[in-house]
Amino acid sequence: MFTIEHEFDSTVITLVDEGQAPLLEDISINAFSECVTIEQLDPRTHQVQKITLSPSQLNDLAAALDLPEGIYRLVRDDAKAT
Repeated sequence: MFTIEHEFDSTVITLVDEGQAPLLEDISINAFSECVTIEQLDPRTHQVQKITLSPSQLNDLAAALDLPEGIYRLVRDDAKAT
């Protein structure tokens, strides 16, 4: 299950772990114009862990989800122009 909320300066997606135990903590994804952050509570330390991705890293991650094992470099359309 997931939720989508539109805030003033970002879109917040929350991913809820469902299924059989053991379940993991919810993940919050905050999409800003300049970056995307991923946050999850660490139940051992009771602290929120945060990862920040640039737009380029997010595009690479999205592409990687559909590719087989290997090393890749995305060539953007604007980079092809001479």
